[in-house]
Amino acid sequence: MTADLQEKTDRYEELLAEAVDAAEIAPPEGTPMHAAAVECAEMATSYLEDGRHFREDGDPVNALASFSYGHAWLDAGARIGLFDVPTEGHLFTV
Repeated sequence: MTADLQEKTDRYEELLAEAVDAAEIAPPEGTPMHAAAVECAEMATSYLEDGRHFREDGDPVNALASFSYGHAWLDAGARIGLFDVPTEGHLFTV
């Protein structure tokens, strides 16, 4: 079971890091949707950092949860048009 948790944590950290790099804010600056996209991107980045912190502290369960939550912020934002994201591949479900 520990190996499964380790593998999933590795996979989700990599997925979130790639998604953070790939997501580009779509709405024009100065609009409420742009502000929402910035907030979602900040949340995803914060969860990536938190997950890495949990991992360093030997807490893979909370690391995995953080990586999952972070990706959910980006994926939901992409679905509602806050981000331009790749439509091919494994990073997003749009």
